[in-house]
Amino acid sequence: MLDLGSSFLASTERNPKATAIAGNNFKHTYLEWFSKIDKLAGALKHLGLKKKDKVITLLQNSFEAATIHWACQLNDLILVPLNWRMKTEEIDFCITNSEAKCIIYQDESLYETSKSKNAQSIIKIFVGNKNNKIINIYDLIQNGKSENYPSAKNDSISVILYTSGTTGKPKGVPRTHSAERSSALAHVAQNMYIEGETTLGVMPLYHTMGIRSLISMSLINGAFISQPKFLSSEAISLIEKFGITCLYLVPTLFHDLIEDSEFSKNKVKSCKKLGFAGAPMNNGLIKKVMDAFNPSQLVNHYGSSEIYTFTVDRKANKKPGSAGKAGINQRIKIVEIGSNNPEKTVGKNIEGEIIASLQSEEAFTGYLKRPDADKKSIIDNWYFTSDLGYFDNDGDLFVTGRVDDMIITGGENVSPIEIENILSLNNNVIEVAVVGLPDEKWGQKICAFIKRLGSIENNELNKFCLESGMANFKRPKEYIFVKEIPKSPTGKILRRKLLSGKYEIDL
Repeated sequence: MLDLGSSFLASTERNPKATAIAGNNFKHTYLEWFSKIDKLAGALKHLGLKKKDKVITLLQNSFEAATIHWACQLNDLILVPLNWRMKTEEIDFCITNSEAKCIIYQDESLYETSKSKNAQSIIKIFVGNKNNKIINIYDLIQNGKSENYPSAKNDSISVILYTSGTTGKPKGVPRTHSAERSSALAHVAQNMYIEGETTLGVMPLYHTMGIRSLISMSLINGAFISQPKFLSSEAISLIEKFGITCLYLVPTLFHDLIEDSEFSKNKVKSCKKLGFAGAPMNNGLIKKVMDAFNPSQLVNHYGSSEIYTFTVDRKANKKPGSAGKAGINQRIKIVEIGSNNPEKTVGKNIEGEIIASLQSEEAFTGYLKRPDADKKSIIDNWYFTSDLGYFDNDGDLFVTGRVDDMIITGGENVSPIEIENILSLNNNVIEVAVVGLPDEKWGQKICAFIKRLGSIENNELNKFCLESGMANFKRPKEYIFVKEIPKSPTGKILRRKLLSGKYEIDL
C-alpha cells in the first residue's frame, strides 16, 4: 500500500487542476497545494526535524493545519495533533509522553503554550501574524526548498491521536500510514463517495473524523472546504458557496445547522450524502435531518480512534438507532460484560460488551507507553471497546451506551440511550441527556436533563413516556431543564458534568 505522501502525490499527478482545498478567502488546486506542502516539507527539514520526529500542533481547521498534516506525511514526521483548547498541564504531558521535537500553535492556543515549560525547549512555529521571536509558518511555506520526495513507508507511524482522557491522563494512539489510508479507503467505499466530491472540513483535524474527511477527499480528488471553528450560519454559507456534496459530522452539528435562522432547504440542496459518527443520532433528529436535507443516504458510522471502523449502517433513517453491520475491514462480536473473553459471546437481543478484531487494516497495535491500557483493552487480538450493545434479529448492532454509563436502578440495568431516543421524539424537546443520580432508595435514579422548546413540564413528559410504551422502571424519576447540554468539542455529551452539577438551570 502507498504511504500517505505518495498517495497525495499520486492524486496531484492524476488531476492537478482539481480543487483540493478552499475556504472563505482562498482556493487551491492539487498542483498549487502540493507546491506549498512540498516547500513546507523542505523548510521543516532545514529546521533540523528528522524522520520519525514528532510534531505537535494546536490548531483549528485552517489551510495551514491541513498543509502541515501533509508536509509531515511527506517527510515521514509523526504528527501529534492536539485539541487547540488544551491547558498547559496537558500540553506539557503530551510533549513529554510523545517526545515531541516541535510544537506549532496559533493565537487561540498562544496563552497556554507560552506557559508550557516543556514547549520552551523544542522548536516553536507560529501560525498567525509575524513575531520576530518565533518562527512563522508563512515564511516556511514561502521559502522552503522544494522537491521533497515521499520518504515514509506504509508501516511508518503517521499520527498519534490522544484520546479525551476523561478518566485520567489522555492515551496516545499511534496509527500507521497504512491504517490511515485503509481507513480513508473504507470511508470512501462505505459512504459511496465518487470522484470530485466536496466536503465541509470542520470536524477537528486532531480527531479521527476530521482526518478521515481530509484523507478521503485526497483519494478521490475531492475538495476539503476548511472551516476553522464551527459556526452554523457560516457553515450554511460555505455549503451554498462551494456546492458541498457530502457532510460527515457529529449529530449535534446537524442539529445546529437545521435550527439556525439562516438555514433553508435551497441553500443546502447540494448536500445529498450525509454521514454521522461520534455519538448516536436520536430518532427525533433523524426525522428532522431527512426532512431538511432530503438526502440520498444517511450513513451511521460507529468506530474509534483505535480502530476507525467498527460498523456502518448506510440506511440509518430506515432503522433509527441501528449502527448496522461490521465495516468492510472488520469483524465484531458481543461478549458477556466483564468476561474479558472473546469467546464468551451472547445471543441475539442480549446486551453485552462490543469487541472488534485487531486484524483489521484500520487497527492500531497498542497505546503509546501504556501497557496497562493495552492489557485492559487488547485480549487475544480483539479490542474491548467498553461500549455496550446487542445484535437484533437481523444481525444489526445497537449501541446502548458505555459500560460506565449504564444506570442500575432498583436492581435493573437501564440504557440512557433508549430513554433519550423516546424523549427526543417529543416536539418540545430540543436535546436530552439521561444519567443515573445517586439515590438512597433506588441506588441510582433515572434523571433526564432537557433543553426544551417552550414551557413543557414534568407531567407532560411523564405522560409522553407512558404513552410511548416505555417500561415504568425506565421512566425518569426527575426532569431537569437546562439551558445547554454540556458537550465535548467533538459533540459528545459530557455526562460527567451533569453528574457533578456543572450545568445551568433553565428556569
